[in-house]
Amino acid sequence: MLDRPDLAGQTAFITGTTRGIGKQIALALADAGCNVVSTGKTVESDGDPPGTIHETAAECEALGVDAHAIQLDVRDPGTVQAAAEEAIDVFGEVNVVVNNASAIQLANVEDMPADRFDLMTEVNVRGSYLVARAFIDHLKDVDEAWLLANAPPVKMDRAPGKAAYSWSKMGMSFVTLSLAGELAAHDVGCNSFWPVTAIDTRATRYFGLGTEDDWRTPEIVSDTVLEILSRDPAEFTGNAVYDEELLREAGVDDFSRYNLTEGDPAPMSAQMFDPDFERPA
Repeated sequence: MLDRPDLAGQTAFITGTTRGIGKQIALALADAGCNVVSTGKTVESDGDPPGTIHETAAECEALGVDAHAIQLDVRDPGTVQAAAEEAIDVFGEVNVVVNNASAIQLANVEDMPADRFDLMTEVNVRGSYLVARAFIDHLKDVDEAWLLANAPPVKMDRAPGKAAYSWSKMGMSFVTLSLAGELAAHDVGCNSFWPVTAIDTRATRYFGLGTEDDWRTPEIVSDTVLEILSRDPAEFTGNAVYDEELLREAGVDDFSRYNLTEGDPAPMSAQMFDPDFERPA
């Protein structure tokens, strides 16, 4: 079992918490005692797709912490700045910022309309940039401050069939790891995290990215975030980590509890951005 960090009294601002990985990160941090700012675009839902920022906030509060929901379009700088100020005003201090919100579409350049390219660029890399920038001054003065991104290591210079999505996701890591250097003097831990396998989310199912044999639950990602937060941000910064590698380093040698079906899924997600990725023998 992993040693869970005690996050009591801390506050996390997380983008894209209505469902999937973002929601699971919010719940995991709340379970560790962290207050949560739940953000996203969906404030009302008829169940398709399910989930709202308010529902996630309520589930976090049921775990015994304080939570606050803010409707947020990460593409708009004014809205992002206002959300950051509201979060700080409500809780007094934000210790953890997680850029999770993402748009996805996999297609050849020929088949990818310009507006879809723009959407992924604006939500993924621009959104992460705006959110990070809105909190920089605040994080400089916070003890145990973290800036994290749900994004892959930058290992490739081309991605046939998925150029637009890959460009935008690797851009999230590029911004985050660049900030590790810019904020080093202030002991802000800036890291990206990425699953080795595909994760069971609405997007994975909608786009048909494999089957249940290929997927793990979002808990493996939230456990990775908790493991990052158990470390010293002054020392653990500038890293682009894979979930399996970090958890293995933390003592996990059996990943079966995260699998949807029997047998470990192939490293589909890692190889999407790192074609030469191989698990250790």
